[in-house]
Amino acid sequence: MSQIKYQRTIASEASCTGVGLHTGVETTITFKPAPEDFGIRFKRMDVEGCPEIKADIDHVVDISRGTTIEQNGVRIHTVEHALAACVGIGLDNVLIELSEKEPPIIDGSAVDYVEALLKAGMVKQNAPKNYLHIDEAVGYTDPKRGVDIHIMPSDQFRVTFMLDYDIKTLGTQFTTIDEVEKNFATEIAPARTFCFLSEVEHLKEEGLIKGGNLDGAIVIVDKEIDEQEAKKLEKLFGIKKEVTLGSNGTLGGKEFRFDNEPARHKALDLIGDLALLGMPLQGHVIASKSGHAANVELVKKIKRVYEKKIIQQLPSKNVNKNTMFDINSILGLLPHRYPFVLVDRIVDIVPNESLTAFKNVTFNEPFFQGHFPNQPVMPGVLVLEAMCQAGCFLVLNSVENPMGKNMFFSSLSDAKFRHPIIPGDRLRFEMKLVKFRLGTALLDGKAYVDDKLVAEGLLKATVVDRVGI
Repeated sequence: MSQIKYQRTIASEASCTGVGLHTGVETTITFKPAPEDFGIRFKRMDVEGCPEIKADIDHVVDISRGTTIEQNGVRIHTVEHALAACVGIGLDNVLIELSEKEPPIIDGSAVDYVEALLKAGMVKQNAPKNYLHIDEAVGYTDPKRGVDIHIMPSDQFRVTFMLDYDIKTLGTQFTTIDEVEKNFATEIAPARTFCFLSEVEHLKEEGLIKGGNLDGAIVIVDKEIDEQEAKKLEKLFGIKKEVTLGSNGTLGGKEFRFDNEPARHKALDLIGDLALLGMPLQGHVIASKSGHAANVELVKKIKRVYEKKIIQQLPSKNVNKNTMFDINSILGLLPHRYPFVLVDRIVDIVPNESLTAFKNVTFNEPFFQGHFPNQPVMPGVLVLEAMCQAGCFLVLNSVENPMGKNMFFSSLSDAKFRHPIIPGDRLRFEMKLVKFRLGTALLDGKAYVDDKLVAEGLLKATVVDRVGI
């Protein structure tokens, strides 16, 4: 039997100050102890009310040269280094306060964060860690960009990263890290971010790297530098001394901390992005040429494939007692029967507020026999009906004596069908109860396939007494 591992937080506060890489703001990051099952959350101290943003894959809104999260209109840029520092050394519960909208980049690595956290000390908590054990391989591939990233079953969390640039300075690089918690501080945390000289001007034009300088990144020279280019770089980075090309192919001749430092930094970014799953992993991640976009896609896919297991492992206080209704539970409340039951499973419900449900669309659906049989497409009206059934479940869970009630839908507005739904798709319905007054409910329904919005509409329905009971 494997030894139980317990959650950890830090013993005291730890802070670092510097400049945000992309926003250029002067900023201080402060890591604070947090209670069991808290997870990792960011807190914007410069925003009224000091809102907290959970480090969660569903909050990712931008992956332009960094991972940006947002919740309720409040955004935090470039979170991956701070996240990697926490999970890399095995912390589970940390509140990260920020004086601005981006953590400081410092030297482009996570080493200052890690040193501050280790100096603060770590405390074992009473709740066990809830690892997600990978027992089925999950992967994401982008053949056009040569990107390939997978997570495989393993007896521990380990990371392997490969990159291959057609540049003599870098060439092909490879790194692997076993026992991440034990080795992260020395083998991965010191690896600094890097970019290519040919990218610098474009990044500046895109409004990025406002805080970028030669102290916060390794700039790899991949094009000729003449006198005019050197002066432009001096102005761009605010460099007062002459710009030079080092013998190792880096701007200013900056020395690598490791022969494969770029590959190690890519592993650092990956570990930070994986933290957005919200729970520690037990599996072997193998990545080739992966960046933030592919890392995020992998986390989303892990969450979809292991959705039930993740929900079941959430601490009981975070799971509503009505979570995880299977088809038998659904049939116990809804009056519909085959072939008109269009909801298979309900995974989350907050009474009077919201519900998440799923429908697996199979080729054996009876409507495919007559609805464009040569090019099967799920009828849009049935997508709306499925939304209605999910909404019915939400509303009836909010009233007294739900078994003695039915819901009849009375109106539909703002309905849109954005993409066809075909056999093999899995529909996810996100229902929100906008208003419920005098027995009439207004519901905002959205249907997704993976993360693509395929249909939506505003549905109105009235609760009535069920006849024949």
